Amino acid sequence: MPARATTRRRQLGATLRKLRARKGMTLEEAGLCVGVSKATVSRYETREGPVKWLVVEALCRAYGTSDVERNVLVNLAKEARQQGWWNSLADSIPESMNLLLTLEDEAVREDHFACVYIPGLLQTRRYSTALQEANEVQLAPAEIERLVDIRMKRQEILARPKPPRLWAILDESVIRRVVGSPEIMKEQLGRLLEANEAPHITLQILPFSKGAHCAALGSFVILGGPEPALDVVYFDYHTGSLFLEKDEELDRYRLAFDYLRAQALDMEASSSVIHRVRKEL
Repeated sequence: MPARATTRRRQLGATLRKLRARKGMTLEEAGLCVGVSKATVSRYETREGPVKWLVVEALCRAYGTSDVERNVLVNLAKEARQQGWWNSLADSIPESMNLLLTLEDEAVREDHFACVYIPGLLQTRRYSTALQEANEVQLAPAEIERLVDIRMKRQEILARPKPPRLWAILDESVIRRVVGSPEIMKEQLGRLLEANEAPHITLQILPFSKGAHCAALGSFVILGGPEPALDVVYFDYHTGSLFLEKDEELDRYRLAFDYLRAQALDMEASSSVIHRVRKEL
């Protein structure tokens, strides 16, 4: 089986292209700065073929990146051939999920706004199973279990010695929609209450009383890298996924998340609302 490009390699290429554009340099100008051809710079950016970390480091210096940015990209170049724990699943999962898993595996923070369902990183197994069972395309029990196993495995990043900082804002409809059964939902709400006690997790509820808000079009996630330039916005659509990385796109969703954070209840009030909804079940 031919080796497929790792998502680290994809991220490296996309980031190098963005950094060059930010600097306002052409492919030829970038190549002249570091002593490689225009074609080589283009190949590095199009995510095809092997890379040399020394060239990546030289390009970063030419683009005026910070030390943190440069170290992250050099490490990406060194690890471009490495595969994550999900590599054995790569032939049976969409490429977009392959990319999400790598970005999430390397994120230092995740900012979630959810307006339909509990974010995957905070779902219980039974809640996640009920969501898969509600799919309009009926899945075999074994396939449902496999997809739920992947979701549960993803959650292990929150138990790392240095876990990513998770900030989740949930529309009130998310905690009131009964998924599976009242029993399953009570268990899920209990999981949210536990999560809101963790030092690296912040959970806020956006109540109905706040009315219209700036994210009425849907849920989104900002996957945060060690430097803002490495951030990515992620959307999970019914028919696929979308990743945004342009500066203007990132700025728009960062601003939207700041507005949502200001509108939502604080952590203590949010836990009180979850307690109340759980008691009503």
